[in-house]
Amino acid sequence: MKFLSFTDTRQQGQGPQLGIALDNGKIFNVTAAVHAHPSSPAASLPLTLEALIDADETPLQALAELARDPANAAHVVEQEQIRYLPPVQPRRNVFCVGRNYREHIIEGNIAKGIAPNTFPEAIEFFTKPSTAVVGHGWDVNRHAALTNSLDYEVELAIVIGKRGVNISEADALDHVFGYTVVNDVTARDLQRRHGQWFKGKGLDTTCPMGPVIVHKSVFGDPNAKRLELEVNGELRQSANTDEMIFNVQAVIAQLSAGLTLLPGDIISTGTPKGVGYAAIPPRCLNVGDVVTARVDGIGELTNRIVE
Repeated sequence: MKFLSFTDTRQQGQGPQLGIALDNGKIFNVTAAVHAHPSSPAASLPLTLEALIDADETPLQALAELARDPANAAHVVEQEQIRYLPPVQPRRNVFCVGRNYREHIIEGNIAKGIAPNTFPEAIEFFTKPSTAVVGHGWDVNRHAALTNSLDYEVELAIVIGKRGVNISEADALDHVFGYTVVNDVTARDLQRRHGQWFKGKGLDTTCPMGPVIVHKSVFGDPNAKRLELEVNGELRQSANTDEMIFNVQAVIAQLSAGLTLLPGDIISTGTPKGVGYAAIPPRCLNVGDVVTARVDGIGELTNRIVE
């Protein structure tokens, strides 16, 4: 199942709604359907994606039955009638992995004038603040007063579903709820100037996420997924997650060593080659650019760069 958070643009003052992306391209409003049956078993179903992730067991069958019930046809809406929200609003910083694709490391090393085959011996972790998170279709600020080098990075992101610490690689996928797409928008000059990556990675609106979270039961192997990114329709990045140096299980295991992961935590797993700063000449993002990041099995995350 593909889950999303959204608001119905036809209704004012509405809180986040839990939706299921249907095969026909439409959206089933779980929250509205549950509210319509206050005395039925459906009344116990989660009303938000955060609550769904927090649930001890994901009620996939009950949600599927609710969506298939002809009596709930009125709660199916067109995509044009909704505003996508970030699938989840992280309760703490988004965890991120730096330099996890070999060819991306090589292009970065060349751009920085160091030996191309210099690779990290351990996973390089950093974070992006929750205030950076925006949804599919939202604007990303150019931050022209702060950076001359705004860049893009398509990434597969893990959504944690079960609390854990010191998680083994063998048990890592048991702690996953599902997967989504992140565009790790980065101010490269700030990243270099401050040494630590946080400032260059943490500007407002620079963590587009979505459009949906795909439950792990239908996603398949996260270490064998095609991911791509386009700017104004031009393909800039194209790779497969099987090219990661540290796979999904290793990322979860190493991050959780001595650090408790919580339901709803987001872990972005790194980007492949093709980033703008490594191009000759560099190809930074500018006002008016439309950036589309996609991961097979999840969908497309599109955002526009604005003043």
